Amino acid sequence: SIDFANPDAVKTLNKALLKHFYKIDYWYIPDGYLCPPIPGRADYIHYAADLLASCNNQNIPNGKKIKVLDIGIGANCVYPIIGHQEYGWSFVGSDIDEVAVRAAKNIIEVNSALKNNVEVRLQASKQDIFKNIIHKEEKFDLTICNPPFHASAEEAHAGSQRKSRNLGNKNYTNPVLNFGGKNTELWTKGGEVVFVGRMIEESKLFKNQCFWFTSLVSKSENLGGIYAMLERAEVAEIRTSEMSTGNKITRIVAWTFLNQKQQEDWVKGW
Repeated sequence: SIDFANPDAVKTLNKALLKHFYKIDYWYIPDGYLCPPIPGRADYIHYAADLLASCNNQNIPNGKKIKVLDIGIGANCVYPIIGHQEYGWSFVGSDIDEVAVRAAKNIIEVNSALKNNVEVRLQASKQDIFKNIIHKEEKFDLTICNPPFHASAEEAHAGSQRKSRNLGNKNYTNPVLNFGGKNTELWTKGGEVVFVGRMIEESKLFKNQCFWFTSLVSKSENLGGIYAMLERAEVAEIRTSEMSTGNKITRIVAWTFLNQKQQEDWVKGW
């Protein structure tokens, strides 16, 4: 059995899952960086595929022509791995952490299936999300994001203690982060609602360059505020999907500025 309270055990499990299901021969992340549970990440990609299919006569669009932007790719590069290996999509991943960017680039370089299909860009401005990353005239069919959902380091620490207790780790006064995570991966001032709010605000600048913007929302109490911000941004359509993996429930909120006619024109390129 797997000791989920042990970070090395979780990392070893992830390597095995990525090799078995996604044919990834090399996967290494530096100590302390987020080592995400693979099934939850796969769920997000499959829900995103269903979202695209809903605009395409229920056919999931496959191949490199589908371009996805992963905000906060992390050192683990997991979303692009799953999205490319499952559906053949091409990815751009961004991150504000230089070490994470180098680690993700290394994973891509060593695995021939990912090379030339996944690009990693450093976000030089910690205040920006899409700016400096989406190039002029560049278009994306989808953006994905797993935002830092805690509002402070203390809240992140308390969350780790709770997770550690749930996993049966009795030494939870100073828990090891079994899934890892640097500060920028785990918390941001104001928590996920502030981060997603910034994303919504910036998405207005790229409303004709991206079809669907999406984000995970971990806390259901944040949905009301997020919906209010989307209404103020005058988006054309909002969709929410609930996702459950194990005993964890989260949501994907998706929005687009494209009206029905613009959506139909967009998918003609698929």
